[in-house]
Amino acid sequence: MPTPFDITAPADLRQHAEGTGPLRSRHPVYLDMLPPCNHACPAGENIQAWLAHAQAGRYEEAWQEIMVNNPMPAIHGRVCYHPCEDGCNRTQIDNPVSIHAIERFLGDLALEKKWSPRFEAKPGGKRVLIIGAGPSGLSAAYHLTRLGHTVEIREAGPLAGGMMHFGIPAYRLPRNILHQEVERIEKMGVNIVLNHKVEDVLAEQTAGKFDAVFIAVGAHIGKKTGIPARDAGQVLDAVSYLRDVELGQAPKLGRRVAIYGGGNTAMDAARTAKRLGADEALIIYRRDREHMPAHDFEAGAALAEGVKIHWLRTIKEIDQTSFTVEVMRIENGRPVPTGEFETLEADALIMALGQDTDTGFLRQVPDIEFKDDGTVVVGHDMMTGHAGIFAGGDMVPSERTVTVAVGHGKKAARYIDAYLRGTVYIPAAKHPIVGFERLHMWYQTDAPQQAEPHLTPELAVQDFTEIMAGLTADEAQYEAQRCLSCGNCFECDGCYGACPEDAIIKLGPGKRYHFDYDRCTGCAVCFEQCPCHAIEMVPEGG
Repeated sequence: MPTPFDITAPADLRQHAEGTGPLRSRHPVYLDMLPPCNHACPAGENIQAWLAHAQAGRYEEAWQEIMVNNPMPAIHGRVCYHPCEDGCNRTQIDNPVSIHAIERFLGDLALEKKWSPRFEAKPGGKRVLIIGAGPSGLSAAYHLTRLGHTVEIREAGPLAGGMMHFGIPAYRLPRNILHQEVERIEKMGVNIVLNHKVEDVLAEQTAGKFDAVFIAVGAHIGKKTGIPARDAGQVLDAVSYLRDVELGQAPKLGRRVAIYGGGNTAMDAARTAKRLGADEALIIYRRDREHMPAHDFEAGAALAEGVKIHWLRTIKEIDQTSFTVEVMRIENGRPVPTGEFETLEADALIMALGQDTDTGFLRQVPDIEFKDDGTVVVGHDMMTGHAGIFAGGDMVPSERTVTVAVGHGKKAARYIDAYLRGTVYIPAAKHPIVGFERLHMWYQTDAPQQAEPHLTPELAVQDFTEIMAGLTADEAQYEAQRCLSCGNCFECDGCYGACPEDAIIKLGPGKRYHFDYDRCTGCAVCFEQCPCHAIEMVPEGG
């Protein structure tokens, strides 16, 4: 038989148990929980915190908050596939907060205003060599500099940016934006040496007297496939093709261009071919749209620009400009041959079957281990099997996106800093995630998502002008105000106004509230009124 003080007692007994003093069975506490947007961000941004600044029009403070975790917001606001928005609780109401659009606005404003990141570097730093000036290497350099270390990046290519420069077309990422964000990192003191391919890591570490090395060489090699070809016409890999276009050396592909693959790179290659004058760009892919690796909105944009996609087709043979393709069907999510064949014509073929990373130069380093695909095995601290040599980005087993790579750079920097200082880096414990089912939406939430202006497909394919336009200040502030502040108090006064016992004390702007437990009866009205679940009811003594 439960006692009146047992939180698990039947409802009729609990009603009598809720009273002032010793009869109160539970009491409210303020708490902070983890919003799903923060949880989903591969770069580890405190999205809710910088959105709160943007809501109030404190744009530089919002940008500085982003810069604690991510050194390239103007880039990320354009190229990140925003998993934070997929997790946004607002999707249960209408549409997610357009987090990437607000981040882009803040990033662009910072470039316009020439803001600089605020930080105090710790003394006693060491020297760190970074190999590769892509998103992961640049991120690691930025964070190591903030931590007080001297950093040099050595890059094999002629430009910094890695696959951001050579893999993402200018219509998605204008080069002036990329250059300015890289330049800001250089101005912090990071030395970037271009056209310097590292062949012997240990020799360069010793010669440069570097105390640690972070390797992030990216995935710049297009994957091959063994398609029988009696007399193949022009065949290129997508990575080399996009790189040549970026360097002003675009090959002449003819009127009709075929692209083999179904990822985001295939979509970019096809859309680039259209901009370079191809009358027809057709993608050949062995799965259907539901099972393609490309993001659906990327395929939608390609189709809108006139790219044709032959779903459920795989190339079996090439004879000059004729392609024999077999029709496939999907069984249990996998493509299965049907025995039906078709012939397609194209003047050139671009292979977009994924990328590999060139890690062969690391084979001579003792104790470094590799996966079958050539990626490098690292521990939880991003360190390889060789002490003091760390790795991240596309060259380690992970999802290959700019934001994941930037997250790797930040994570590696923190562990490298601890390694160099002879300490142990222990990540802070995370609060529980607050889902939509925990929210109590008692106030008006009707606020449609602010649409981003963009070029019409007819105009977009004419050149490499950026397709999407940014939000205005008013639009960005409005969009930020759509945030529900999931899991964290935003001082709406809901609890303060609802408490029947006047047990809630306002502490002033930015200081939240305090419970007077001498007055509190544990009635839970405050808990039920809190829209963002920043209050929890806990058993007495808890």
